[in-house]
Amino acid sequence: MPKLKTHSGTKKRIRVTKTGKIIRRHATGSHFLQKKSAARKRRIASTDTLSGKQAKNVRTQLGK
Repeated sequence: MPKLKTHSGTKKRIRVTKTGKIIRRHATGSHFLQKKSAARKRRIASTDTLSGKQAKNVRTQLGK
């Protein structure tokens, strides 16, 4: 069985921590910020952890 290729779009957007957690950024944080509330912008600026099936699919795309 040949090695799996890494999905380029995923490797640009997703990070894997030393403990193996998968970190991603929230969407809609780069434009139309004037109409969004401060609380909403703070929530968007933070990172999110993937778990379950989503994390498994991302690991497959990253070839890990």
